[in-house]
Amino acid sequence: MSIKFEINAEVRDTKGKGASRRLRHADKVPAIVYGEGKDPLSITLDHNDIWVKLQQEAFHSHILTLNVGGKSDNVIMRDIQYHPYKRRVLHLDFLRIAMDHALQTSVPLHFINEETATGVKLQGGLVSHLISEVEIECMPADLPEYIEVDIGELEIDQSLHLSDIKLPAGVTILHLDEDHDQAMVSIHKPRAVVDPVDEVETPDEEAGESSDDDASDD
Repeated sequence: MSIKFEINAEVRDTKGKGASRRLRHADKVPAIVYGEGKDPLSITLDHNDIWVKLQQEAFHSHILTLNVGGKSDNVIMRDIQYHPYKRRVLHLDFLRIAMDHALQTSVPLHFINEETATGVKLQGGLVSHLISEVEIECMPADLPEYIEVDIGELEIDQSLHLSDIKLPAGVTILHLDEDHDQAMVSIHKPRAVVDPVDEVETPDEEAGESSDDDASDD
C-alpha cells in the first residue's frame, strides 16, 4: 500500500434533507464517520476533490487519512451514494479503523493472462467474470489494493473458485468453506450464431400461385 490518500473535511452541524440539498448546491458532499467506539461524526467534503479521488480504483480499497478539525483518523469507505444519472456524489460513509485491530472489507479482483489462457488461445473459448470483488479480513497494514487471479492455465468449461486464490500474506477470505466456495471466473464455448436468413422459410411456389389465383377471383 504505497499510495496514500488524505481527505480534508469540515464538521457538519446542520442535518436533514434541506441542509444536505444546500450543501450539494454549494458543491459539497455530506458524509458520516463512525466506528471504533466513538460517536458518529457528520462531516462535509469538497465534491470536486472527492470525485477525482473516487475515479482511482485504489481509493476504494485503501486506508484513508481523514483530517477533521485538526485531528486525523484512519478510515475506509463503507458506502457511496451516487446521483442516478448526474456525475455527482450524494453521500459517503466512512468507518474508523485501528491499526492494531483486524478489519473486514472488500477488495477488487484483477484477472490476468486472459488472452493467453489455454481455453481462450488454444480452444476458442470466452471468459466470463462471475464476481469482481471479494470480502477479506486482515490487519490494516496487510490490506491489499487488489488481488490477482491468474487464469493462464484455465481450460474451456472450467472455472476458478475462491479457494483457488493465492492470497497475500496475512489475508483471509471471509465466509469461505466447502459449501460457500463461489466461482469467480470461467471459460465457456461461444454460443452458436444462427443466421436469421437460414430460419426464414421460403414459400412454396405453387402455394404462391394459388394465392394469386384466389386474389384475382375476388
